[in-house]
Amino acid sequence: MRLLFDTNVLLWTLTGSDRIEKVRDLILSDDTEVFVSIASCWEIAIKHALGKLPQNVAQTRAAVQASGFVELPVLGVHTEALGKLPPLHRDPFDRLLIAQAITEPMCLITGDDMLAQYSELVMTV
Repeated sequence: MRLLFDTNVLLWTLTGSDRIEKVRDLILSDDTEVFVSIASCWEIAIKHALGKLPQNVAQTRAAVQASGFVELPVLGVHTEALGKLPPLHRDPFDRLLIAQAITEPMCLITGDDMLAQYSELVMTV
């Protein structure tokens, strides 16, 4: 199974939060590949610069690599899919992650119940 973490789930995973308990076994399964979008790295860089997150993007990327997660680039096909999404959610990062999950396809793991309106590929934790 191919999983795409949204930014909050990524941060919860890297900090050992109990919020991911629901998907812990799935994450640890041998046949699961976990992806982290570069869009999440971009969001973390912005929030760190604004003083909203203590860790910077370099620290986050190092932790992602150490965890064996795969970085997912933003491709033109993702932006095309983004343009076709209904306006159910305003967060541009979340919308891009939805577009990536639909395009690739992979299951988006999120803490935001609102994102489940977009696709059956969304799992909330």
